[in-house]
Amino acid sequence: MDSFDVTSTGPEETGRIASILAESLRAGDVILLRGALAAGKTTFVKGVAAALGSVDTVTSPTYMLAQFYRSESAPILHMDAYRLTGVAEYRDLGLEDYLADSITLIEWGEKLADDFPCHLTIDFRAGAADPDHRTLSFASSCDRWISILPLLRAGVTLEVA
Repeated sequence: MDSFDVTSTGPEETGRIASILAESLRAGDVILLRGALAAGKTTFVKGVAAALGSVDTVTSPTYMLAQFYRSESAPILHMDAYRLTGVAEYRDLGLEDYLADSITLIEWGEKLADDFPCHLTIDFRAGAADPDHRTLSFASSCDRWISILPLLRAGVTLEVA
C-alpha cells in the first residue's frame, strides 16, 4: 500500500490538485472518492474534467447515480454511490460495460471498493482550523497506482508549495 496526504486551502486548490492527477489518467482507471457531504468530491471531479478538456457542466450525480462527460482523452463516468445499498444494486445499473473505455470517478466509492481490485482511493477530510481547508489522502495497493503515486506526490508538492 502506498499513500500520501496533501492539504488544499480551498476549492481552487482542490481543482489544481485534481488537474495534476488528470495528467496520469487513462481509460479504465477507477478512482473512489470518500468524504462527508460537501467535502470537495464533486469539486475534485470538476477539476479532473476541466483538465481533460471537458466543457460539460459537472454536477453531483446523487439523484442521477451516474453521468458521463466528454473529454479529449476518454469519456468520464462520474458516479455517486451514496444512495446505493451495495455492490448488487450497482451491478444492476449496467455501468460495468463502460468501465474499460472510461475514466471513472465514484463518490462514496467505498461502498463499491470490492468490485474494483485496482483503484485509487482519495479521502477528503475537512480541516479543523479552517472550514475551507481539506486534507486529501491518496492511497492504493494496485501496481498501476503505486507507480504513479510518487510522481503525483512530487507534482502536488511542487504545485501546492
